[in-house]
Amino acid sequence: MDMFLPRPGKQTGMLNVLLTVVGALGLVVAALSGRLRHLPLSAPLLALLTGMALGPEALGAVDLPTVVEGHKDLHEVSRLLLAVSVMAVALRYPFHEVRARARPLLALLIVAMAGMALLTTVVSAAALGLGLGTAALLGAALCPTDPVLASSVVTGEPAERGITARTRQLLSLESGANDGLALPLVLAAVAIAGPLTGTRALTESLWQVWGAVVLGVAAGWLGGKVLRVAERSGSISPGPLLVYTLLLALFVLGASGLLRFDGVLAVFVSGLAFNAVSSVQERTSENKIDEAVNRFLVLPLFVLLGAMIPWREWGELGWWRAILLVLGVLLVRRLPVLIALRRPLSLSWRDAVFLGWFGPIGVSALFYLTMEAHRLGADPEVLAAGTLVIAVSTVVHGVTTAPGLALYRRAATGGTEESVK
Repeated sequence: MDMFLPRPGKQTGMLNVLLTVVGALGLVVAALSGRLRHLPLSAPLLALLTGMALGPEALGAVDLPTVVEGHKDLHEVSRLLLAVSVMAVALRYPFHEVRARARPLLALLIVAMAGMALLTTVVSAAALGLGLGTAALLGAALCPTDPVLASSVVTGEPAERGITARTRQLLSLESGANDGLALPLVLAAVAIAGPLTGTRALTESLWQVWGAVVLGVAAGWLGGKVLRVAERSGSISPGPLLVYTLLLALFVLGASGLLRFDGVLAVFVSGLAFNAVSSVQERTSENKIDEAVNRFLVLPLFVLLGAMIPWREWGELGWWRAILLVLGVLLVRRLPVLIALRRPLSLSWRDAVFLGWFGPIGVSALFYLTMEAHRLGADPEVLAAGTLVIAVSTVVHGVTTAPGLALYRRAATGGTEESVK
């Protein structure tokens, strides 16, 4: 019978530590969720700091490989979390409201994303002295707005009370869509930095993006129709309804992997198609996926990221160069682009600055950084620079969310605390 008993070992011990810490952290976040929304803290920030404390440079409770060595595992975890998160974004608003934001959303996805990739490339080259190919890898990976981190800005009572619906919807939908649509930019960067030819990059981009759109529309439409039939016949109970779209996301993500489509984009498109043909928007009290995903499922990934920080590679960047990189990316990557697009997007100065600042860099950047490492081999400098920006963005945007919401509300109401309509 001894063969059936678990044998304690180093890996089992680390897993138990991680499970204990993540579970405890989740309970704390759940118990203090209301207070956290009014404090300069966020669940991803708490998880990141917890992972750093557990890592070898602090308590040494876990001894995981760094991001440079363990990028493959982080890629799969980030891929799964992104898929579930963009599904939540696609279902967050009624479809007629999504359709009404199509024109400004296209401007954000085409013009703004390209501008952010270009500016980040320039900043990376200037701050770190990188060649064009290496800088382009950073520019493409760091350009998308992260839907997981952006969720704390657009959801919850403070955001819904203070931020206009249009502004919240634009940030949310942009963060969901540009995670998948950043793939052509990443493939272009891979072509510049590695052996992939321009023709091959274009062909692969077309296959992955259009395949994702076709698969997403078909799966979402069919899933929504099946749900409606099941509801009319009474064959589905309220319990499975809450996980129905999560299962749809997993199905689309897996099928995209088999067909070599852009899985994150396919999941987002399937969510929009499902939203269009189902009655999910009429049952907002039952649809709790968004809150659960962005408050709890993000915790394990950020704990892992914190424990896998490549401290040595960070130091090798040079602290002054690292500071210039972080400041440049946070201040130049997005804010000037949104201010330049203020009139085409019909934004007030307040909304342009708000959207320009709150474009956090997180799970989506980690996903593309690890994808580049998988295709070209791990480049310690790229992974170090990219994870440093992700960590600082998590801290800075987490700390500024509550004050930013308060400042926006005060600016919108002339210094009073009245709600924005």
